[in-house]
Amino acid sequence: MSELTSMMNIGKEMKRKLTTVGISSPEELIQLGAKQAFLRLKQTYPNICLVHLYTLEGAIHNIKYNCLSEDKKKELKEFSEFCKY
Repeated sequence: MSELTSMMNIGKEMKRKLTTVGISSPEELIQLGAKQAFLRLKQTYPNICLVHLYTLEGAIHNIKYNCLSEDKKKELKEFSEFCKY
């Protein structure tokens, strides 16, 4: 099993947060998906924001979070806004 920090965009702090919510490997993050991982994080860390969701999506697809397509960013932003309610 690889380390979460071996994934693009995942540093020590994000690794700590993911581990806290039961995600301890890249395989688990990929299987769960960015949106579900974001929901878990949001329950424990209510102040996480859209950039965290971009970070997770980028990590899963091995791209820098700011290189996500505009369509993907729009989709994730809509999801993030839905999670506020």
